[in-house]
This record gives sequence, C-alpha cells and structure tokens, in this order.
Amino acid sequence: MISVATWNINSVRLRADQVERFLLQESPDVLCLQEIKTPESLFPHEVFEKLGYTHRAVHGQKGYHGVATVSRIPFRDFSKHDWQDNGEARHIGVELLGPGNGLIIENVYIPAGGDVADREVNPKFGQKLDFLERMTRWAEKIERPTLITGDFNIAPLECDVYDHKALLKVVSHTPIEVETLQRFADAHGWVDLGRKHIPAPERNYSWWSYRSYWRAKDQGRRLDHMWASPEAAAQTRSHRFVEETRKWEQPSDHIPLITELNL
Repeated sequence: MISVATWNINSVRLRADQVERFLLQESPDVLCLQEIKTPESLFPHEVFEKLGYTHRAVHGQKGYHGVATVSRIPFRDFSKHDWQDNGEARHIGVELLGPGNGLIIENVYIPAGGDVADREVNPKFGQKLDFLERMTRWAEKIERPTLITGDFNIAPLECDVYDHKALLKVVSHTPIEVETLQRFADAHGWVDLGRKHIPAPERNYSWWSYRSYWRAKDQGRRLDHMWASPEAAAQTRSHRFVEETRKWEQPSDHIPLITELNL
C-alpha cells in the first residue's frame, strides 16, 4: 500500500512548518505541492530531507507558480510539460521505482484564468482553456498507469461548489471550463478519485477564500483533484481530504488530499 498526497501550499517557504506538521501527522509516501512560489535554489530541501523525503523533483520559479514532488519512495524525473506555452513552471512528472514501481505521478497547477470568463476581454481565461486543450492532446497518447493530481482550478460538478447557480458565470465553474475539462477526462478515461470514493453529492470542498465570511458560511469549491488511469484507479482503496489544515494559523487557502493505492 502506498499513499499519495497533493496540496496547493501557496508558498512552500512561508508554510514550511505547516508542511512539516502535515507530513508528521499524515505520513504520505509521496507529496505533490503546487504554487510553491520559489526557484529550486531556494526550495527548503532540509525540511523534507530530515523527515525522510529524500527524493525530490522541483520545477519552480521566483515568486509565482511552481510545483514540487517529494517522496520517501525512489523515483526518476519523467516529464516536464509547458502546457501554458510560456515557460511558466506548472508541471512535473515522476515515475516511482520502489513500491508502486512503474506508476507515473503527474503534478500539475492549472492556471486560475483571471476574473472574467471571456477569452476576448481576458487573455488569462483563454490561456487556461488552451492549457487544458494541450493536456487533452497529451492524455490521448498515455499508455501507462498514471495518476494526475494537483490544483485544476475547476469545480466540475454542481455539488462541487456551494451554490451552482450563483457561480455559473464565475471562473472555475463556468460551463465552458467544465466542458473543456470533460474533454480532458474523456481523452484517457480518467477516473475522478474524489468522486469515486466520496460520491456526489457528498460535500468534498478543497478551497475556501481568505475572506472570512466564505469560511464561516462554508462557501467552498472543489478545485483540487486526483484522477487516475482506469487500471490505476482500480487499485485505489481510499481518498480523503484533511480539512483541519485550513484552520491552522496563516493557512493555505487550499487543503491537502490523500489517496491510498494497493500497489
């Protein structure tokens, strides 16, 4: 059995103590981080080294974006795609070499897409849709058991947001984003592990705004995901979210997800 976690940490250096607390408490074998906001040269390697996460793949940049995968299981760097097509650090892939040998873990941070759901007036929204289309072309060619995880910045189902009708025109839940994400899902037959193990319409939020009233009223969205190839999905045994991290001092606005696989 191996466990894989994902967490948009919103600055790994700022929240290194929270990452350490989470790893000591939950002890996943692999942790995928998004929005690390640091180049590799400033990544807090020592935090992970002392906890036994001696295998690390970091794709970062100064101040923005960035992803990192840390593991107690040996792995090799497997892929690094520029689906944004502009050099931003938004993806890193690894192949496990120990327990779970051969499983590919793709760690991705899909762009948020700005505030206006119109590519003509908001180029960031168009970049988000194009990012997803490039991922879809890639997914059509996958031939190995793969887990893709991270901050997708889309809540696809009606029950993945606190108010479906109110958010239909809000970026992250618009019909065009949901449809584009579904094309990506269909391209490889991905299984949404969040809904395999926590079936709709059960509450399954992973993000709340920093504005206090969002949290007080539980106005959350399911923006973080773990999807698996059908053969890998058949090996999953559990999937859960660790909501208590959102209540820690100066938390990330996202919470971690953890999946266990019988590998």
